[in-house]
Amino acid sequence: MDQYLEATEYIDWHHPAVFEKAQLLSAGGLNKTEIARRSFEFVRDRIKHSWDYRLEPVTCRASEVLEHGTGYCYAKSHLLAALLRANGIAAGLCYQRLSLHDGGPPYCLHGLNAIWLPDHGWYRVDPRGNKPGVDAQFSPPDEHLAFTISERLEADLPEIWPEPLPVVIRALTTHKTVAEVCQNLPDIELVGFGSETITF
Repeated sequence: MDQYLEATEYIDWHHPAVFEKAQLLSAGGLNKTEIARRSFEFVRDRIKHSWDYRLEPVTCRASEVLEHGTGYCYAKSHLLAALLRANGIAAGLCYQRLSLHDGGPPYCLHGLNAIWLPDHGWYRVDPRGNKPGVDAQFSPPDEHLAFTISERLEADLPEIWPEPLPVVIRALTTHKTVAEVCQNLPDIELVGFGSETITF
């Protein structure tokens, strides 16, 4: 589990502001599941989704997301992973491949998290932020993600990554505005799908 606890360039939980926020979220001697719930709800509700609110700047590192209070789904998942790891809770990054227009191309990746909970094992949550038609919740063992897979070229990618995918980092670091990111959302090609494990 060590790789899911590390501080890295983009999940920079050693940053003083991130560590301080993590300590505030764990105040009161809560168990790990309750710390995870608090952390998830903070990122979901208090960090604004960049495109929903049309907020600049484009953020990527967890510390940037916390500082500016905004991020795309990927960036918000970086912050949640950092807050959890700072409290000794193993956390990774997961992705879905979704249609941007409720069916058919174009497709893009959507970022979310997996959290290791003592009573449940790996549990996925989606901190992108709720809005009409989107209702992501923390209610283990049941998953309540923002989006469900509804067609054959959409996918729940099964991997739990300790670090963001390079294609995600490129999208968030090479484009200067939220609108540019929206026009260049990261995607991957599905190598296998249907009843087989999805890889890329």
